[in-house]
Amino acid sequence: MSALLRVVGAGTARRRVQALVIGLATLIAVTASVLGGSLLVASRAPFDKAFARQHGAHLSAQFDAGRATSAQVAASARAAGVGAASGPFPTASPVMGFGGQAVASLSVVGRATPGGAVDRVDLTEGRWVRKAGEIVVSADTGPAVPLGRQLSFPDLPGSPSLTVVGVARSVSRTADGWVLPSEIPALSASGRAEGYQMLYRFTHAATSTEMSRDRAAVESAVPGSSLTGAQSWLSVRKVATRSTSLFVPFLVAFGVLGLVMSVLIVGNVVAGAVATGRRRIGVLKAVGCTPGQVVRACAAQALLPAALGAVLGTVAGQLLAVPLLSDTEDAYGTAGLGVELWLDAAVAGGVLAVVAVTACTAAWRAGRLRTVDALAVGRTPAPGRGRRATGLTARLPLPRPVGLGLARPFARPARTASMVAAVVFGAAAVTFATGLSGSLGEVIAAKNHNAADVTVGEAVPGPGGPHTRPGGGRQTPADPAAITKAIEDTDGTRRYYGTATAQAALAGVSGEISLVAYDGDASWGGFRMVSGRWVHKPGEVVVASSVLTLAGAKVGDTITLRVHGKPVPVRIVGEVFDTGDDGTRVFTDAATLRSALPDLKPTTYAIDLTAGTDKDAYVKALDSALQPLGTSATGEKYVNGSDSVTVIDALTAFLTALLICVAALGVLGGVVLDTHERIRDLGIHKALGMTPRQTVTLVITSVLLPGIVGGALGVPLGVAVHDAVVPAMGHSGGLRLPESVLAVYGTPELVLLALSGAAVAVLGSLLPAGWAARIRTATALRAE
Repeated sequence: MSALLRVVGAGTARRRVQALVIGLATLIAVTASVLGGSLLVASRAPFDKAFARQHGAHLSAQFDAGRATSAQVAASARAAGVGAASGPFPTASPVMGFGGQAVASLSVVGRATPGGAVDRVDLTEGRWVRKAGEIVVSADTGPAVPLGRQLSFPDLPGSPSLTVVGVARSVSRTADGWVLPSEIPALSASGRAEGYQMLYRFTHAATSTEMSRDRAAVESAVPGSSLTGAQSWLSVRKVATRSTSLFVPFLVAFGVLGLVMSVLIVGNVVAGAVATGRRRIGVLKAVGCTPGQVVRACAAQALLPAALGAVLGTVAGQLLAVPLLSDTEDAYGTAGLGVELWLDAAVAGGVLAVVAVTACTAAWRAGRLRTVDALAVGRTPAPGRGRRATGLTARLPLPRPVGLGLARPFARPARTASMVAAVVFGAAAVTFATGLSGSLGEVIAAKNHNAADVTVGEAVPGPGGPHTRPGGGRQTPADPAAITKAIEDTDGTRRYYGTATAQAALAGVSGEISLVAYDGDASWGGFRMVSGRWVHKPGEVVVASSVLTLAGAKVGDTITLRVHGKPVPVRIVGEVFDTGDDGTRVFTDAATLRSALPDLKPTTYAIDLTAGTDKDAYVKALDSALQPLGTSATGEKYVNGSDSVTVIDALTAFLTALLICVAALGVLGGVVLDTHERIRDLGIHKALGMTPRQTVTLVITSVLLPGIVGGALGVPLGVAVHDAVVPAMGHSGGLRLPESVLAVYGTPELVLLALSGAAVAVLGSLLPAGWAARIRTATALRAE
């Protein structure tokens, strides 16, 4: 056994380049797979554990108290598929105020105890409510207020106030705050409960299809139209794990690319080692090695660097996962999140198992070789298709070294195919990375909604562009009518619209929904529609994808917003790409909110200039009219970036660079084998007058055809990976992407990407080309 180990060690040391290629390919496969798997598992594990511990609600349903009684709502607990239920709990949506000013709408539930069959609320600070005038606020969706703070509700009769006595966490995110059920009438303008909340757990609720069926069963058990909103636990989990699960699809893509390259390269390296080491194999057999020992020796020469690559890849995956998981550790009271040991073992063991099978398959030929045949073979290749191809290229009007190089791929079609495969995946990685970077740039452009040339108003920068929020920042003191007159009177104005913002509650959804209301046609403001159309009249809204997910709604549905405590029914006419306020914004015409907010006025204005207008001169002229009004104009566009995009770009660049290196080293390994195999031919060429420069040309041109073919095949593969991964990333983040985010490849760009295959091949051939140019003629001729 010790002799066999010495054989393996000597073989690995002789083929250092091939060992490096195998190690790097395995490292990439394991790194990307460990990182992707750890993000998927660790991002969901805290939520899933907390959900199981608290008996989280599979469905949080909100019912209209005017259309169904408490008894009718309670009867829905006997609907088909319901395993457990809690409620009905009375609800209200009062508008909270600070300093006498209304600033936020709260979803408040009347609940006597934090326990129950469904959604057992965990207290993180303080205690549960015991008497009237007390409230427990949510740690996730409610206002960040300390214990003992008084929350006032100035718009309600008697201006009631509540004292914060506790902070709690509902994994199902069923409310912004909890009070005693007897407190609910005092928090409603009508003096009675606005609705009822029911919480359900179902026997089957693992998929969206099952959840749709469960919701339909509940809805059929109550009077028609009384169900005003429902929130699925799948939607809550998607929002809770969005920041980390966003990375999983593209990491899986890199992991698969790395694994496939590992298989191809290991097979090629072992097969090449068998082909070039037949004489050594014959010696091993002559001294008593069995066929099985020969196969194990050849396979072990690939498994040793692969094992080292797997170990390094596991460590690298863990280190890269640490910063990405840092925000998840505190989300559910979990500390020390990291990669699960079973995941390390599964990924590393799986990759090594694939490498082992590939290596043994390629080495099987070595075990079958007859000892006499193996000892009798020399290095000089037998004539075949390569000679015929050389004869063909000799007739072409090409320099002799170029013709010899172009003919070489036909001499070893199997080796050429492996080089082509390495280039294919290298070009695919470059294509995918280029497209991913372009798509992420389009995402940033799409979410900023800043097509306007000039903006007016004291804006608070935020996701989706500058705007002023009620209760935060300084309000524009100027009269809107005076501002619009100044805009209209300034030469160069083509069109404009005003923007106002407010907050609302959505039935069945905890936390506030941000409203963005436009005074004028805002369809040109840089909004990228995913489906449907823009707002045409009052009563219509377009919403971000997350709103549809949380509300369980679709384009064409009617939903009810509670704005300043008043119900505002609206019809969803479109889905817009937007990530502002965690993707919970609703866009509408200002007239839609007049009944609930009669004093709502624009705080910012977006202006589009006529063609040829000097922006600087326009801003200067408009400013002179606006300064007496206490506001100003700017031509600068606010661009809101993204930390996630920055991290994804960095990881993509890192993994792509590694894959390119592996592809180039795969070509290098093939060229090294080929150069060693034809060293005597090189000696003859040198004896006949071939210069070192011509030798370099010969070696480099021998990889041009594989590079060109690999690039041509790799680009479509990279585009296909991009078109599959980018939508999956959007889906992981709870977003659907507009077409502009996907259509990022142009014809000139695709041509350049196809040529990148040839560049990778040339890069991989440079080192063996230099070695071939430096070898002495006598040394080459003596090789046998």
